[in-house]
Amino acid sequence: MAQVLEFKLPDLGEGLTEAEIVRWLVEVGDVVAIDQPVVEVETAKAMVEVPCPYGGVVTARFGEEGTELPVGSPLLTVAVGAPASDAGADTETEGSGNVLVGYGTGAPPARRRRVRRMGPGVVTSAADAPPIARGDGPVPVISPLVRRLARENGLELRELTGSGRDGLILRADVEQALRAAAAQEATAQEATLLPPATLPTSTTTTTTTTDGVTRTPLRGIRGAVADKLSRSRREIPDATCWVDADATELMRARVAMNAAAGPKISVLALFARICTAALARFPELNSSVDMEAREVVRFDRVHLGFAAQTERGLVVPVVRDAQARDAEALSAEFARLTEAARAGTLTPGDLTGGTFTLNNYGVFGVDGSTPIINHPEAAMLGVGRIVPKPWVHEGELAVRQVVQLSLTFDHRVCDGGTAGGFLRYVADCVEQPAVLLRNL
Repeated sequence: MAQVLEFKLPDLGEGLTEAEIVRWLVEVGDVVAIDQPVVEVETAKAMVEVPCPYGGVVTARFGEEGTELPVGSPLLTVAVGAPASDAGADTETEGSGNVLVGYGTGAPPARRRRVRRMGPGVVTSAADAPPIARGDGPVPVISPLVRRLARENGLELRELTGSGRDGLILRADVEQALRAAAAQEATAQEATLLPPATLPTSTTTTTTTTDGVTRTPLRGIRGAVADKLSRSRREIPDATCWVDADATELMRARVAMNAAAGPKISVLALFARICTAALARFPELNSSVDMEAREVVRFDRVHLGFAAQTERGLVVPVVRDAQARDAEALSAEFARLTEAARAGTLTPGDLTGGTFTLNNYGVFGVDGSTPIINHPEAAMLGVGRIVPKPWVHEGELAVRQVVQLSLTFDHRVCDGGTAGGFLRYVADCVEQPAVLLRNL
């Protein structure tokens, strides 16, 4: 007789306590394999496909699309381990061999079993089921982000001993292993592994209207955004300075670059390249503040966040190691992340870990802004629209391409002299691109 196991909404990491069901990927009666995605959920970080740790037949689903579920609540039940003589579809009940985001195994499939189709009314808890063994069985990992963290850092999960119940590998176990391998790098990344200030708006938020007054719950993504922005305003003593710059020469340089054979260079990539050069001269702004330790934490690598408009709202993907990329590589990465944002395939890893944010609000046709800093970062550079304006050039009035630049910074990490120096250097590079070349 088949054993019916209950699959609960896993802890997706980063302190998230709930997720919203966006789309079911399986129906009751479907045969699923280990590691097969069964539901798409939206958290306060991103859209995530959740794979199932069991192979078998889906016997029940819990929650309609648009329902918000707390972590630990049942998602679905799966009938597994039926005798080979049972009629029904074949399904693999051993490991898939793929290390995917979420539940999964690292062992190749060993045998196939027959699982009979069952009715939708069977619901049995797996709380007392025996723990998953190591060796040829699945790796005991619950959180999808734990798997992602290990995979992105080249860590073999099978070499770890989990500290959780029944040997469950927790995020703390992965982080401890990474610290042992590269203590300084892991500490820097851990300090910045926080969600971006601007995230997509949920498309399934329920609103109510009474007597002409509409109320929209601040939950899910919008709730996380509200908490994030409120924390930034509450904790960071920010200040903003701005300057107008003549971008005519920068635009001419871009035209010349794009006239040559090869990939095209975006305006955003040029400003990103300027930002990384400026942060090398003024590293105080590539940092965060640890108030518990009363320390300024400075980073030697620039993980650059940027705004990308999508149908679901504004997201802020992060370009890793932006300081090591040239304009061509930056253009390619911006394009890749923007396309992923519009397709809704950005991962939590794509949206976290930024150390500095570039906000190109000029695409909205506005000149200036005083943005809220993306906590726990220390600064954000804003770029307004580039438009023809009257400008005194070489002692004469001329029409030039002018852009307004604004810098919002955390006054705890530096004073106005540093912030002004950073912004002035950015403006000098915009006005005279040779300044950037001279310092390469």
